[in-house]
Amino acid sequence: MNVTELRNIYQLKISLNGARPPIWRRIMVSSSTQLEDLHIIFQICMGWMNTHLHQFVVDGVMYGEPDPDFGMDIQDEKGVRLSSLLKKEKDKMLYEYDFGDGWEHTVVLEKILPFDTKKQLPRCVTGRKACPPEDVGGIWGYEEFLEAFLDSEHPEHQAMKQWVGNYFSPDEFNKDEVNEILAEWSQS
Repeated sequence: MNVTELRNIYQLKISLNGARPPIWRRIMVSSSTQLEDLHIIFQICMGWMNTHLHQFVVDGVMYGEPDPDFGMDIQDEKGVRLSSLLKKEKDKMLYEYDFGDGWEHTVVLEKILPFDTKKQLPRCVTGRKACPPEDVGGIWGYEEFLEAFLDSEHPEHQAMKQWVGNYFSPDEFNKDEVNEILAEWSQS
């Protein structure tokens, strides 16, 4: 049995909980991807900056980077393969990023496909809407931010534009840019 027979391609959909309109990404990864790498893949695909703690939750079990000072019963994510947690189509897990802002993402295993050595993995297939800026205050803070950012008459409009810079557009998502970053990361 060769190595490619031991793994599949997982098509995952990552949706930011509470976002209206929805913010999501559809990605392809190897089923043998370890959680510590999946975290980085999610960061790249969603547009986060990897400056906060995170965890995966499956069947009530939390996986992440254990920290005895933090006081949570969390299993070490190192060495845990995605295929050991999501085993069949429609299986789900929670991915939480930034415990202060509480960005919760529902991750659904949409499809299990045969492994293909010609496919670049990981890869973002599609997505919708820009990721909220870091430290905006969670989904409620993002709603308030958008109200000020999109309304040129709002008293905080200029401050919000200055805070995020001219690059931010809530409706834009560039999968080609994401895939370039994923390719660079996977080759490093």
